[in-house]
Amino acid sequence: MSTALGAVVLATLGVTGLAHAAGTVYAALGDSYSSGVGAGSYGSSGSCYRSSKAYPQLWTNAHSGTSFTFLACSGAKTGDVINQANSIPSSATLVTVTVGGNDAGFSDVITTCTLGSDSDCVNRVETAKAYVNNTLPALLTNTYNTIKAKAPGAQLVVLSYPRFYTVPGSCWVGLSDTKRTAINSGADTLASVTQSRAASAGATFVDVRPSFAGHNICSSADDYLHSLTWPVIESYHPTAAGQSGGYYAPLRAAIG
Repeated sequence: MSTALGAVVLATLGVTGLAHAAGTVYAALGDSYSSGVGAGSYGSSGSCYRSSKAYPQLWTNAHSGTSFTFLACSGAKTGDVINQANSIPSSATLVTVTVGGNDAGFSDVITTCTLGSDSDCVNRVETAKAYVNNTLPALLTNTYNTIKAKAPGAQLVVLSYPRFYTVPGSCWVGLSDTKRTAINSGADTLASVTQSRAASAGATFVDVRPSFAGHNICSSADDYLHSLTWPVIESYHPTAAGQSGGYYAPLRAAIG
């Protein structure tokens, strides 16, 4: 090997080594499913409820050298995530996000299905699905494109929401199977639209529904999701086990 060629090879190896040593520059955006509501251990994050057991923190813990910016916040809608994007480090190499559920009125869907009749629940879910199909796509596209513009060198990973119920399941009280089926159909519609918009934006889509299967509410091992619980804000959110097995595991499988 010539001296000149050797120098080029060594320089290349040196650059690669430094890049690896520097680690991933990771920003986690999104709503309560990314902040970790339901997993506990929120520290001093206030109303954002950022958990040390949330999947973004778990991924960071497993990848030494990662520079981590935790921006996800409970209650965030697409407009809030666009604001979060303003704080993404310019050198970011990885961005994850969950968003869309609050835009679609998920909280109101659950309230209606809990307090109303079967027909009230089905009608409210259908209204939410119409919003998801007709209004949400443009909002998601704008959000994803904004993130990519703020972090052009980053891999953007969009994660879905879980399907909430096993139907029929092991629950003998609570919502009817009609209501549970309707709520699941809303989650499926949201996942389908999110996957389509993520693909159009050149993002990686991670569907967490398979990871939650067998661990959702009314399943034989319903340890991944809270049902109606106290504090109420944690209701219908992943537990610490759900963040680990339901979110972190498929994220790790998708990107390492």
